[in-house]
Amino acid sequence: MTQSQHIMIVDDEAPAREMVGDYLKMHGFTVTLCDGGKSLRAAIQGGMPDLVVLDLNMPEEDGLSIIRDLKSRINVPVIMLTATASPIDRVVGLELGADDYVAKPCELRELMARIRSVLRRSTPVKAAASETAAKSDKEQLVRFGTKWLDLEAQALRDDEGNEHPLTASEFGLLKVFAANPKRVLSRERLLELANARDAEAFDRAVDLRIMRIRRKIEPDPAKPAVIRTIRGGGYLFSPQGEKG
Repeated sequence: MTQSQHIMIVDDEAPAREMVGDYLKMHGFTVTLCDGGKSLRAAIQGGMPDLVVLDLNMPEEDGLSIIRDLKSRINVPVIMLTATASPIDRVVGLELGADDYVAKPCELRELMARIRSVLRRSTPVKAAASETAAKSDKEQLVRFGTKWLDLEAQALRDDEGNEHPLTASEFGLLKVFAANPKRVLSRERLLELANARDAEAFDRAVDLRIMRIRRKIEPDPAKPAVIRTIRGGGYLFSPQGEKG
């Protein structure tokens, strides 16, 4: 793990955010504590974090609107802290681009595991990049419909080279499809290969994420030909958008 990765914790309850902050500092992270969306935005002005831990239930500005705003401007991984009885909020948060969630009151070791898992998926591995530096650029690019997926840079670009925002979880799914062309992959297998959590909300989130991905890559998202739904089976990546 990269040393001193920067985590921002957003929670209106001081004891909760300080407890999480102290635990993360103890494990070598740099931590910034924020009491809401306003202080989070101010903190981000001073430097981008590697990950945001965000409480969904705050009085001044709810976490879902903060996620929507964050993801529209920057591509930073977000882990939601949610009340146990709010499965709808969890699904909406995942649809907006959050990368994972932990129920409150949270078990700190579980939160740490989620943070490390999301960071592994979202942080480019420099060692792997150096090993592949000798390969041609083409070997690192995979065509997905109207876009190119750059595996090394973990970026989605159009033919003009413009980058299109991609969450860590969306990149994880596209990377799995790139490695398994013309193979039917069930939701469970996708979650397993993408190193995601196999939970009820995440099973639902696979469909939501693929819907978002299709809007970005399909020539006609209403009639997907690049990432196709296989009834009773799951999803299949057709590199050239073949119908057969």
